[in-house]
Amino acid sequence: MSEHRPNAPFRVGYIDFVPHPAFLETAAEDPALEIVRIAADQPEAAILAALAECDGYYVMASRDELAKPFHVTDALLAQLPRLLIAASYGAGYDTIDPEAGTRAGVLIVNQAGGNAEAVAEHAVGMMLGLLKRFPECHAAMRAGGAANRNAFMGRDILGKTVGLFGLGNVGTRVAEILRVAFRCRVLACDPYLDAATVTARGAEKMEKAEMLATSDVISVNCPLTSETRAMMDAEAFATMKPGAIFVTTARGSIHDEAALEAALASGHIAGAGLDVWEQEPPPADHPLLHHPRVIATQHTAGVTHESRKLITSIAAQAFSDVAAGRMPPRIINPAVIPAFAERYRAARGRAIG
Repeated sequence: MSEHRPNAPFRVGYIDFVPHPAFLETAAEDPALEIVRIAADQPEAAILAALAECDGYYVMASRDELAKPFHVTDALLAQLPRLLIAASYGAGYDTIDPEAGTRAGVLIVNQAGGNAEAVAEHAVGMMLGLLKRFPECHAAMRAGGAANRNAFMGRDILGKTVGLFGLGNVGTRVAEILRVAFRCRVLACDPYLDAATVTARGAEKMEKAEMLATSDVISVNCPLTSETRAMMDAEAFATMKPGAIFVTTARGSIHDEAALEAALASGHIAGAGLDVWEQEPPPADHPLLHHPRVIATQHTAGVTHESRKLITSIAAQAFSDVAAGRMPPRIINPAVIPAFAERYRAARGRAIG
């Protein structure tokens, strides 16, 4: 632990950019915060030296946007003895290892719920576009081969069965839209919620295999963890109902891209809406980008003016909470709290509660 500094400004560093000006505007309202931009176009040692002078680290959430040395890992945290809190830019935290934070006594928070509306709307929009066969019709019209309208006959979402992996903030809002607007039967596979909670959130609890086999649409809305990595593999796609569609606005690596391509090629899966990728952005020659029954977006589901303003305001408030001696919400490594509280008292000269 670095020097005792009870009255020093609480310094928060970020690399290169913030997702929305609302972060800086909200932080500027708190005189206890000192916000420091760390330019990315300088030597790695200079960036690390600047981070080492920070109490808080505002961390890019997309793993391919942030250089690996600045991901929050054991190796990085060993070089940042002053750091007390790291906050992700969004709900996701692919660039942060929560267990490393726990080992180092560093609090990790995200902005869960801040972009739920944007992501839920995006997911439902992809469902509608695929069922109505927008990608195929658009491509055929551009190629001059759309004279036969019946070749593009679609399906209504009204009354369909939709299965959701994950019923958190996004999944719950997706369920509400589908249930209220389209009278869908909504199923949910979420091992962390009991049946009563799933029901209260507007869905029916179901195990993975049964949900895959029952649903007309599958939507992935869960975080990337050791449990969900490669969850949608060749076996999972084969278990899906023939003619179903697959949508993911969650994280790349939850679905196996090669297995999905094979399921589309065989005709078993009717279409896919993909906002997240193993590599972001995917290479221009990626076969799924050129498949006629795929809607592809570049991890933009949560990138709306409204959601960016909200999530950045939430993040600034989390740093303000810690600066003022308050425990922030949305802690993703709660096991760290005792060690964090001890480090906080040593650094700031008062308890946090």
